[in-house]
Amino acid sequence: MNIALIGYGKMGKSIETIALERGHHIVARINSETPIEKADLSHADVAIEFSRPELALGHMRFCFSKKLPIVVGTTAWNASESTVLSEAKETDAALLYASNFSIGVNLFFELNKRLAELMQGQAGYQAELEEIHHLQKLDAPSGTAITLANGLMESNDDYVSWVHGENKAPHTTEGQLSVTSHRKPDVPGTHIIRYVSEIDTLEISHQAHNRKGFALGAVIAAEWLFGKTGVYTMNDVLNLKK
Repeated sequence: MNIALIGYGKMGKSIETIALERGHHIVARINSETPIEKADLSHADVAIEFSRPELALGHMRFCFSKKLPIVVGTTAWNASESTVLSEAKETDAALLYASNFSIGVNLFFELNKRLAELMQGQAGYQAELEEIHHLQKLDAPSGTAITLANGLMESNDDYVSWVHGENKAPHTTEGQLSVTSHRKPDVPGTHIIRYVSEIDTLEISHQAHNRKGFALGAVIAAEWLFGKTGVYTMNDVLNLKK
């Protein structure tokens, strides 16, 4: 499979390593020196996009216009999500997007939903979410944290909104989920869900040891998307839909 890499920073280079190990070819590398409009994508079978939020929308639309399937790992473009998904469907494009491509994280998303279901109506427990990332992480809360918060609320009617705090937990009122972000030097990406009461604490967590899990998941997603049209997520790739 011929892959165009949109974004050639640390994640793009990790994806390149995994893709080559799996027998694929990199036919284009899009970065600040080679914008997508100037790149030769004629030989690409699929694009993998890990760039910046302000660039991601343009990259997606360009690929839609070229009928090039695109896997999108950039986050923080959620405000335009409904518009972009409509455009993808209208143009019969192939789009696969996720807040996190790690196989383990996507399984963690499902564990979070199941635990939220079990905890609904359990008196005395307060849910909270904490995420920790390195200083170069641009968005806070992380896209993964937002997915976890939304999944928890979808599965537990005790919570109707989330409130964000940086470096310390925010004040919450009834029905609000506390989401706390920390940015520290040289730390692994970590997401923690807790249910705390006076008696005990229930906790599930995911910690990324390196970028390999994200890169591998993105390449697996590209392999899965190749030859398809439509809008998909990692739930489709991992067959996690109920």
